[in-house]
Amino acid sequence: MTLWEYHDMKHRVRPADIAIGLGSHDIGVAVRAVELYEDGTVPRLLFTGANAPTTVKRFPRGEAVHYREHALEHGVPDEVILIETEAGNTAENFEFSRKVLQANGIEVSSAVLISRPYQERRSYATCRKLWPELAITCTSHRPPIDEYVAGIGDADFVISMVVGDTQRITVFAEAGHSIPQEVPAEVRASCERLVAAGYTSRLIS
Repeated sequence: MTLWEYHDMKHRVRPADIAIGLGSHDIGVAVRAVELYEDGTVPRLLFTGANAPTTVKRFPRGEAVHYREHALEHGVPDEVILIETEAGNTAENFEFSRKVLQANGIEVSSAVLISRPYQERRSYATCRKLWPELAITCTSHRPPIDEYVAGIGDADFVISMVVGDTQRITVFAEAGHSIPQEVPAEVRASCERLVAAGYTSRLIS
């Protein structure tokens, strides 16, 4: 799928001061965070996210809370986990995460950003705009797309989310919320075909 590949930043993950797991409906964020802690890539995790209409049923106690619970269940010590439970969008994920780190007296100069697979590019662009001094690499729990869709359980939902994230690459850059990213012609064409096919529920006007 053209859009699926476009959002994969294909970063080589480097050791960093912290992993920041961005809230969403995808428990894969927490799965990937645990992997990075276990293999020594990061010594600390920060999960950020409240709830959105797309996540409240899946994570009723809040995105970051459920991510933390998953990490604890898989052996990550509580003392290396921070959570931020108010953010309602990607910009707030970074803004509020910085405040949590400051409140805890933790200084970081590098981070691994963990998102759902089709949010990597937007996470990168947003962080670059709002936290430019932070050295970042992006990653996600990225099984084959058919396995990912099966795990979420709703193909139309996933396609609509991917279309919405693709639109946001341009719209948010134009609004000054993120740095501009190149959108190749084949990506634009694929997105337009999916919009014409009715995958519009996650578009913003």
